[in-house]
Amino acid sequence: MIAIVEAARAGLFRRDQWLPNIVAGLVVGIVALPLAMAFAIASGVKPEQGLYTAIIAGLAVSLFGGSRIQIAGPTGAFIVILAGVTATHGVDGLLLATAMAGLMLVLLGFARFGGVLRFIPDPVILGFTAGIGVIIWVGQWKDFFGLDAPAGRHFHEKLLHLVEALPALHPATTALALLSLVLTLHAPRLPGFRRVPGPLVAMVVATLLQSAFHFEGVATIASAFGGIPQGLPKLVMPALSFDRIVELLPSAFTIAMLGAIESLLSAVVADGMAGTRHDSNQELIGQGIANLLTPLFGGFAATGAIARTATNFRNGATGPLAGIVHAFTLIVILLVAAPLAARVPLCALAAILFVVAWNMSEARHFARMLRTAPRPDVAILLITFLLTVFADLVVAVNVGVILAMLLFLRRMANAVEVSSQAPPIADGDPHPGVPGGVLVYGIEGPLFFGAVQNLERALAQTHTDPRAIVIRLGQVPFMDMTGIQTLEEAMQNLRRRGVRVLLCEARPNVLRKLVRAELVPEGGEPVHFAGFADALAASASA
Repeated sequence: MIAIVEAARAGLFRRDQWLPNIVAGLVVGIVALPLAMAFAIASGVKPEQGLYTAIIAGLAVSLFGGSRIQIAGPTGAFIVILAGVTATHGVDGLLLATAMAGLMLVLLGFARFGGVLRFIPDPVILGFTAGIGVIIWVGQWKDFFGLDAPAGRHFHEKLLHLVEALPALHPATTALALLSLVLTLHAPRLPGFRRVPGPLVAMVVATLLQSAFHFEGVATIASAFGGIPQGLPKLVMPALSFDRIVELLPSAFTIAMLGAIESLLSAVVADGMAGTRHDSNQELIGQGIANLLTPLFGGFAATGAIARTATNFRNGATGPLAGIVHAFTLIVILLVAAPLAARVPLCALAAILFVVAWNMSEARHFARMLRTAPRPDVAILLITFLLTVFADLVVAVNVGVILAMLLFLRRMANAVEVSSQAPPIADGDPHPGVPGGVLVYGIEGPLFFGAVQNLERALAQTHTDPRAIVIRLGQVPFMDMTGIQTLEEAMQNLRRRGVRVLLCEARPNVLRKLVRAELVPEGGEPVHFAGFADALAASASA
């Protein structure tokens, strides 16, 4: 269900709903202003491209997304990937990779992958988001302290260069940055500023101080980028070629996966606050449309922004109207106040990103997971975090997910039990009710490739061959091909030794697989029995 259609049916566009949604949209638009410019600069593009992204993506997701109060735009999670794409392939490559990611998101939505993507484990998500937070934080030292651009390609090389350069920091830049950091964090606590976003206060105050005193050596948007064009973005078409598309496929896939994860997480957070229920597949389609459109106007990758979505709800938003107003607020700012933005010091935007990086790192949650999570999960968390920081986000996510899957499979395999349900009693006679010379085994849990050893081990313990073995399958919810093959091999080995093998109580879905694999013939001597008593009766005549 498209959120705007659902909202209309729910009466959220009635006149009595206009005021709270317009107010929320205005507030979120103002909050998005400094963040959009900061994320753009950190991603290696011009600040106005961040505004274009927030406008186009915010409007598209509000119109076509699957969450009522979702606010979309550039986010901190993308910075590491986008900066790398820009440095390697240029701005045109970034725009093409964004469009490719948008197409992937649309296809994922139509393929109904929205629910699947939510199964990525928390240690992996927390590991790479915390790693991204660290990279963003260190990456802003240059603008925060007024340092030269760090040398080296790898994180540790850049960090070492920045640490060595710290004694040569620029005093005025650092002072403005520290003031901006304090205002970002604490301005809403000041009398009269409770409802004013901290990042906006920090940007305005730092800009006024720089405009009044003209501190020498303080970099601004004008000195670094030549200002922000006043007007709406023009239509641009990224250059297309088969070789370029193939070259950008890994980056586009990473952008799509990261965008899908973050947008769905944001939608879940929105549901928790507003008591709504989003459509995850429609949300992916909406995010895909947004990322297909933004490159056509010079924008880059966007996704659902958790902080802005939360701000939207806290200021009274009930439906997509707030997201639409947020986009038009940014349009008005772009048309009216663009020349003023040229004076914004880069150190103020760096201070805002310091706070973004801290929030992304979720340091308290990270520390708590280190203390309380099982050791294998802690290992996955740390491996994903370290690989994100020192290697590559793509490698980190892939390794983290693979390790989490292997851990899950091991736990599932350990949970599968193959046990004898008719053990001999003290005098050596079989359990009452079971005919002599018959063994009964019960399988509890899914019989898949990770658990077949349990079956092999249990059947291998049958040193003296009985007349028959009854295998109860009532507690097997599913069975994969490896489990079927293992069961088939065990049955064939036992039959060669003259042991009759009978199956019973299989669920319909499991029985269909056994019939298809020809373990249970549709004619001839019966192998499977619906009830345990029927199987025992058949085993007595073996």
